[in-house]
Amino acid sequence: MAGSHGLEVVDVELQGSGKQRLLRVFVEKDAPGRTALMERARTDEAAAHELPRGVPVEMLSGVTHEDCAAFAQDFGTVLDVEDLVPGAEYTLEVSSPGLERKLSTAADYLRFTGSLVKLQTFTPVNGNRHWKGRLRQFADDLLTLDLSAVKQKGKAKKAAPAEEIIEISLSNVEKANLVAEI
Repeated sequence: MAGSHGLEVVDVELQGSGKQRLLRVFVEKDAPGRTALMERARTDEAAAHELPRGVPVEMLSGVTHEDCAAFAQDFGTVLDVEDLVPGAEYTLEVSSPGLERKLSTAADYLRFTGSLVKLQTFTPVNGNRHWKGRLRQFADDLLTLDLSAVKQKGKAKKAAPAEEIIEISLSNVEKANLVAEI
């Protein structure tokens, strides 16, 4: 269904219970839509000025309020007609994943190589579970973070001399997000 709107579903969350259930759907422009957005930003000076200052166009989802509203209308109808969310009470929320979007798939890590990320591991790496750094590479399910890109906190500060590179297995990543650089 998202494809018919030129969108891709990035993530889905169902929270709460009873009448307080919230179904969140995060969408972004599909690959051709993102490519068009990047091309427009490169060739149209007026369009480039409309983008958030200092934010690489590659990080933008390209989703507008109108995109979210149209998708929510159609998707909500399908959910209700097919009774895909059991029970009558829930709130549907459709939005962009945002600048500090969650990273969950290998494709996410490949796409956002070069970006600043914050992540938490299941098991400690060099005595720490919380890391922040520039994603230098993602290959063979291994993330390579440049920790010198940011100031480390806590145990990582002691474990991270200048220009330290750390490798973390994707299977050890509990959660990861982009960090906005504005």
